[in-house]
Amino acid sequence: MSSPPQVEIDPALVERYVMELGRFGAYADTGVWRTVYDPTWVAATDQYETWCKEAGLAVHRDAVGNVWGTLKGSQSDKAIVSGSHIDSQRPGGRYDGALGALAGLIAVRALKEQFGQPKKTLQALSLCEEEGSRFPSTNFWGSRAITGRIAPGDAEAMQGYADETMADAMTAIGLDPGRIPEARRDDIEAFVELHIEQGPILEHADLPVAVVDAITGIRHYNITLTGEQNHAGAFPMDLRRDPMAGFAEIASGVINTAHRMGRPAVTTVGRCVPYPNGPAVVPKSINFTIDARHPDPAQRKILYERHEGLMREVAARRGLEIEWDYYVNHEPCLSDPGLVKTFQDAARAQGIPFMTMPSGAGHDSQQMALITKVVMLFVRSKDGRSHTPEEFSSVEDIVAGIRTLAAGLHTLAY
Repeated sequence: MSSPPQVEIDPALVERYVMELGRFGAYADTGVWRTVYDPTWVAATDQYETWCKEAGLAVHRDAVGNVWGTLKGSQSDKAIVSGSHIDSQRPGGRYDGALGALAGLIAVRALKEQFGQPKKTLQALSLCEEEGSRFPSTNFWGSRAITGRIAPGDAEAMQGYADETMADAMTAIGLDPGRIPEARRDDIEAFVELHIEQGPILEHADLPVAVVDAITGIRHYNITLTGEQNHAGAFPMDLRRDPMAGFAEIASGVINTAHRMGRPAVTTVGRCVPYPNGPAVVPKSINFTIDARHPDPAQRKILYERHEGLMREVAARRGLEIEWDYYVNHEPCLSDPGLVKTFQDAARAQGIPFMTMPSGAGHDSQQMALITKVVMLFVRSKDGRSHTPEEFSSVEDIVAGIRTLAAGLHTLAY
C-alpha cells in the first residue's frame, strides 16, 4: 500500500468552525453549555447540517437526531465514518466532542476538494449526545442508537435532571421515540473519532497528536460501609466499629494500589457521605464511590481484584458491614490493530510527530466497536484540561490532527 498523499487543511476554516459552533450555548468567555435536544443543541445541529451541505455532502438526520454528511463512494456501500458528539458538559468548553464532529466534516470536505470521489463512502457524523449532562443515564445515547442498544421504553423511563423524560425532550423537537430502532446501522466498515486528549500526556511529551490503541475499562463502585454510631469522646477506640476509619483505610489503599501499578492504572475516590455527619459522632455509615480504570483487560482484572480484596479485608477486620454495586462497568475497548497502523502511517506521511497511547476516558468509540472496527486520534489539550470552559487546543495542533485523520481516511477510502 502506498503512502497517503499530502493533505492540506485550511487553518482559517478550522478556527472559524470552532468559534462559530462555540456560539451555540456560549457560556461566560470561553465556555459552552449545550445539552442534548435543547434550543442551543438544535441550532448547533442546524449549523452542522448547513456546513455539510456547503461541503457538497448529502445530509440526513436519523431517528435520534444524529447528523450524517455523506460523500458517496464509487465501489462500496459500506461507509468509513468519522465524528464525535456535539453536546457539552454544564458548562464545558468548545473542544470536547465538538472538535471531533468538526474534524470529520473538515477532513471529508478536504478529501472531496483535493481528490474527488472516493471508492468507499465517507461520512462525517455529529452524534447527538455523549455527556449525560441533561439525562444522567443516557450512556452514549447517539452511538447506542446506531448500534441498536436502546431498548423499547428506555426513552419514556429515562429521567432528566429536570422533571422531564428523554421521550419528552425528543417529542418537543419533533423526534418520535417510537422510531429509535430506525437509527441502527449495520453498514459501517470503520469508525474514527478525533478528540482532545483530556489529559496532560501529549503536552508533557511535547507532541501534537496521538493514535489511541485502547480505551480504558471503567468500573464505578457505589459502596456503603456500616458500623455503629457512638459518642466521639466517651467510646473507647478499641471497642468502636467505625466506618470512617474503614473508609480512610480503603480510600488510601485503593489509590496507592493504582499508584504502585503505574500508568495507565488510575483510581479515584470522588465522593464520600458519612451519616450522620456530625463533628462529635462516630458515624453509623459511610457511602462513597470508587472510580477504577485500566485499558488492558488482564491488568484491569488485577486492579479490581486488589481493590475488592482490600475492601473485604478491612471491613472484616474492623467489624463493619460492606456492600457495593457497579453503576458503570465498561469493558476496555481495544482499537483495531490495522487501523492503528493506518493512522500511524498517516501521521508519518504527513510529517506529524505523534505517540501511541491509551485513552483514560470513555468515548462513543466504545459503543461503535460493537458493530465495526474503531480507532481514535487525540489532539494536545492545553494543561490537559477538559470538561471545563478553560479547555483549549491550538489551531496548529488541531490542523495536525485533522491532517492525520484525513490522510488515514484517504488510505481507507481511496
